[in-house]
Parts: sequence; C-alpha cells; structure tokens
Amino acid sequence: MPGAYMSAGTSSFTEFLSAVSPELLPGHNLPTSTGGTEHLTPDATTIVALTFPGGVVLAGDRRATQGNVIANRDMDKLYRTDEFSAVAIAGSAGIGIELARLYQVELEHYEKMEGRALSLEGKANKLAQMIRGNLGMALQGFVVIPLLVGYDENSEQGRVFSYDAVGGRYEEHRYHSIGSGSVYARGSIKKLYKEDLSETNAVEVALESLYDAADDDTATGGPDLHRKIYPLVDVITEDGHRRMDTDEVAELATRVVERRAVDPDGPTASLS
Repeated sequence: MPGAYMSAGTSSFTEFLSAVSPELLPGHNLPTSTGGTEHLTPDATTIVALTFPGGVVLAGDRRATQGNVIANRDMDKLYRTDEFSAVAIAGSAGIGIELARLYQVELEHYEKMEGRALSLEGKANKLAQMIRGNLGMALQGFVVIPLLVGYDENSEQGRVFSYDAVGGRYEEHRYHSIGSGSVYARGSIKKLYKEDLSETNAVEVALESLYDAADDDTATGGPDLHRKIYPLVDVITEDGHRRMDTDEVAELATRVVERRAVDPDGPTASLS
C-alpha cells in the first residue's frame, strides 16, 4: 500500500486525492478543446435560497436541459453536505454533481481527521478553494456555480454564500438565486420577502419564485402536478438539515398552482 495511506496525511481530502489518485478528480482527463461539446451536456437551473428567523430554506427546480431539449425532468440539484449545511448546483450538471459529492467527502474527511467540524465560514472558504481548482474546466465552457447555505451555530442564524466561476466567495443577505431563471426568481422573492417569515411562509415564497422563474425561463421546470414532480426543498435550523417530504412540498406547490390559475401573475407586494 502506498505510503500516503499509512501517514497522518492532510485534513483535506481533495489534496490527498490530488497526490494519490489525481485522475479521480473532476475534469482531470478533460480534453484541451471542447469543440462546442458544452452545448451537448445537460445544464442544471434554477436554485433559490432565503433566510428566516432561526434558519434557511434552499429550493431548486428539477429540470436539466441540453440545448433546447429537456434532458431530465426530475434531477436532484440539492445536496446535504453535513448536519448544518447544504449545497446546490447550477451549470454543467455532471461536473456539478461530482463537485457536490466531493465536497461532501471533503467535509466528512476533515471532521474525521480533526475531530471537529469546520465552522460555516470554513466550509464556505473550502468550497471556494475547490471551485478555484476547477478553473480549467470553467475556461473550457463547463461552468458550475454552487450555492452554499447553512445554519451558523455561533451566530444562531441561517446564512447564504454564492460563488463565481473562478472561486470568488460572497455572502448574500436575506436571499439569493442562481441559474438561468435566477433573475426572475430573485425579482419574485424581492416582492414577497419579509424579515419575520415563518418556515412555512419562507418555503412558499421559494416555491412562488421558482414558479415565476419557470414562467419566463424555458430551462426552469415548474411544478408538474400530472407527473407528481415538485421542487426539492431543504430546511436547515438549529435542529439540523431536513429534506421536506414530497407530500409536504406537493401540498404547498399545488396551492401555488391553484392560486396562479386565478391570478396568473401571482401575488404582489403590499404598498401599505
């Protein structure tokens, strides 16, 4: 067995893998020229996140597109990374999934090696470092943009972190969205968001924003009541990470669709 497996090693699984088996890292054998193949790979959109007193909501539509074709109708773009954090992906779907899973292992490896979990700030910085390591793929057109959310046990609040393709890390306050439908989703949240939203109301605002994104962006999929395909919703509070049950999301999504049947443009912000 190689010596690297017998030594104490590093608390970073990515660094360990790059030293022992770099071919297992995302994009290691990527061709030097894509030749336009980025248009033949599935892309994932749209993701929204918003905080509420005591936690944060992360939600994503289920559609993946390949050019003008729907490549997948029920894709999972949300990943639990540990007890108090989750990451979602938009962009090149296959590479994004690899990155999210590697990040899960990265956090687990650190906790096993150090005997404690990274702080939320540390988790955000670690993800930025991993994205920066994949810059070569981004320059070839395989761009992955993640969104990290978590419950900060120190400040006892939900927090949201966004990234750019070169690893820039930015903390977003109150709410944020990524993906091709993000402009429409963010505009929807802006009109509905309140500082004192309950957990249920925060989820409803997220679903309303995804509906608006699907209404104007063909790459975003809205609730499909006939196929029973609904957005995925994660909630993180002091009690940890929770993936909302399908029946629970279905009830709220159906309520949104029924309201839109009466008022297609949806709820508006109060001027009072």
